[in-house]
Amino acid sequence: MTEVPQHDVELDTSGMNCPLPLLKAKLELNRLASGAVLKVIATDAGSQRDFRTFARLAGHAMLREEDAAGVYRYWLRKA
Repeated sequence: MTEVPQHDVELDTSGMNCPLPLLKAKLELNRLASGAVLKVIATDAGSQRDFRTFARLAGHAMLREEDAAGVYRYWLRKA
């Protein structure tokens, strides 16, 4: 199993529906320095598509993704 990346900030968006998890993550990333890692916890199934697309388009690195019993976790390294 791949090692879970260290993170600088954790953002819990559990219970929020699209587009709030992504919007809150974007605001948090704006406050972080380049190279910092943001861990996001979400329960919205649509967040998988949203975070993959956002990371690719914004140039952030998706370090890891997890899906366990309807809880989604993302580790994004800010570009």
